[in-house]
Amino acid sequence: MKNRLTGAVTLGLAAALVLTGCGSGSGDTAGDGGSAQGGPVTLKMVAADYGDGPTADNSGEKFWKGVVDEFQAANPNIKVDVQVINWNDIDKQVATMVQNGQVPDILQTGDYSGFVADDLLYKVDEVLSPNTKADLLEKFAEFGKVNGVGYGIPFVSSARGLFYNKNLFDKAGIAEPPKTWDELKAAAEKLKKAGVAQPFGLPLGNEEAQAESFLWFMGNGGGYKDASGKWAIDSPQNIETFKYLKELVDAGLTTANPGTKNRKDVWADFAAGKVGMVNGGPMSIPIFEKGGLTEFGVAPIVGKSGPLDTTLGVEDWIMAFNKNGHQEEIKKFFDFFYSGSAAQKLSDTYKLLPVTKSGIQKLSSDEKLKPFLDALPNATFYPFQDPKWSEVNTQIKQTIGGALDDPAKVLGAIQKVATSG
Repeated sequence: MKNRLTGAVTLGLAAALVLTGCGSGSGDTAGDGGSAQGGPVTLKMVAADYGDGPTADNSGEKFWKGVVDEFQAANPNIKVDVQVINWNDIDKQVATMVQNGQVPDILQTGDYSGFVADDLLYKVDEVLSPNTKADLLEKFAEFGKVNGVGYGIPFVSSARGLFYNKNLFDKAGIAEPPKTWDELKAAAEKLKKAGVAQPFGLPLGNEEAQAESFLWFMGNGGGYKDASGKWAIDSPQNIETFKYLKELVDAGLTTANPGTKNRKDVWADFAAGKVGMVNGGPMSIPIFEKGGLTEFGVAPIVGKSGPLDTTLGVEDWIMAFNKNGHQEEIKKFFDFFYSGSAAQKLSDTYKLLPVTKSGIQKLSSDEKLKPFLDALPNATFYPFQDPKWSEVNTQIKQTIGGALDDPAKVLGAIQKVATSG
């Protein structure tokens, strides 16, 4: 799962909201998604792509087409046009859309908080029925609130673990996965001697650098905020963490040039048997298996002095913008998605974890997902509820790879973004 949303990045993409995709979208003659004669309403939706691109069997376009076709068959007066954007571009394009006043009705992405301060979103109570709202996992729903009011609706979730290649571990003479940083370094050295190109896969490129960094920070008692809730991105613990990572990089024990490497590429290398260890989640499993790798294990995230007793829990979000006034139509779409088969198909297709009680119950017997389902109750999440997170998240993704060379300077610059204004 990839995470995510930005505040004010501009690319001059004023026409970016010429939405095309799954729905027919032919009923918009009044300029607001509905006809002047009260005809069909068109909901405009922007969604992130959880698949492998527009031509892949698991593409977001194909997934949403199936959902929308089924919804429109049951609701012929509501059309849904979906534009699917890859995770590397969605933040920037949505920021440009909003800045130019071309606001969608529905957005599905990695963050919602940046839109709350500008009063752009419907409240959760306005677009979810009581039954749908009651089915959401309470802990996840709480992270969708700002000042006690819900705006972000949990869409999917995930947790993280350490994946390791069992065959490469056997080849290198490693009996069990590492639990401490010292053990990780020792295991990586053995893997390197055994000819493994990337002993540890370290993606710090812009796809999801905020997740990889957070896992390492937590392993050293750090994080994005301290125990009192204050931003602590340039804390001594976090600076020390990047110094340790630099040691691994300089010793040739990681992905080369990790600051430019995205998670998806490193996972593909793991699937190809080029990587000994990598942090990942349940959505990694289809990638690994498609690449032909089945002999892998999952262990807790490695910490400086021992395995973490928590892990990164990731939520992606869906939200409704209030500009176009399609509250009732949006509510029907959301209730359809969560109460029918669509949410389950999402989990089945991408091996992501549900955010509803009914969805978790359905997956409880899936052995491959069990380590991640078990980790969710004690997971640690991004500071979603802080309105600055969207801006900080973007800055992390764009710059934190440079902290390998000068952690105090780069982390200090991100800290200034978090505390400015």
